[in-house]
Amino acid sequence: MPVDVYIGGAEHAVLHLLYARFWHKFLYDIGVVPTKEPFQKLYNQGMILGTNSEKMSKSRGNVINPDDVIEQYGADTLRLYEMFMGPLDASVAWSENGLEGSRKFLDRVWRLCVDESGKMRDRITTINDGSLTKVYNQTVKKVTEDFENLRFNTGISQLMVFVNEANKVDSLYYDYVAGLVQLLAPVAPHLGEELWAILGNEGGISYVPWPTYDESALQEEQVEVILQINGKVRAKVQASAEASKEDLEELARNNPNIQEHLTDKTIRKVIVVPNKIVNIVAN
Repeated sequence: MPVDVYIGGAEHAVLHLLYARFWHKFLYDIGVVPTKEPFQKLYNQGMILGTNSEKMSKSRGNVINPDDVIEQYGADTLRLYEMFMGPLDASVAWSENGLEGSRKFLDRVWRLCVDESGKMRDRITTINDGSLTKVYNQTVKKVTEDFENLRFNTGISQLMVFVNEANKVDSLYYDYVAGLVQLLAPVAPHLGEELWAILGNEGGISYVPWPTYDESALQEEQVEVILQINGKVRAKVQASAEASKEDLEELARNNPNIQEHLTDKTIRKVIVVPNKIVNIVAN
């Protein structure tokens, strides 16, 4: 105690949440629990609406039976779709097309890892050629932060980005594939466990430490810098992410387009925002 996060509808404020807080405060007053509140954080989730964007109800005949969805698409597809529908606190209409999309994504993950005979693909190797290093570390960082903050939809979007990039390369680094499976497991646990076993691991995936990312691998080697004169964009150039203010100022001064617009003008001031903007004030 206390519980990390309480997730429930807003109507719980005068129902279960009220009862839970009342009893906990009583227990605190008699000295059997250490905290005044039973929950550290309250989160009100949104509502899944019918396909016509109306609240589901038996009278409207628009209720979706989860058992029917699981029978047709599988439990992982349903779970993934619900987390991908939109922000967790938003009310979103149910969509069969969305279900199809979630199923296709899980199929792509399966085909990425498993061949036609049900074994790990030969192109998954212990040699890292570096082609996926940046996007993998970006994915671990974003999914970790998004899941921690209940932004499941954007975390899943990043998983899709990684899978797209992974399908473009000839060989896949084993550790990155294993990391992908771990990141996917919270929203597709059945598939996660199956792939984890196919990748040659023993024991459940839930007991494995969460993937970590290398901060240095996230650094951009080249960045786009906007060159301005009196606040107006005159050019855009590529520069080293490590370029100093002096280097960026020199780059701007030597740019032909900038030089053309500075004809017959006197430079009064140069404002440099590293990796973003060089603004020359002149008249």
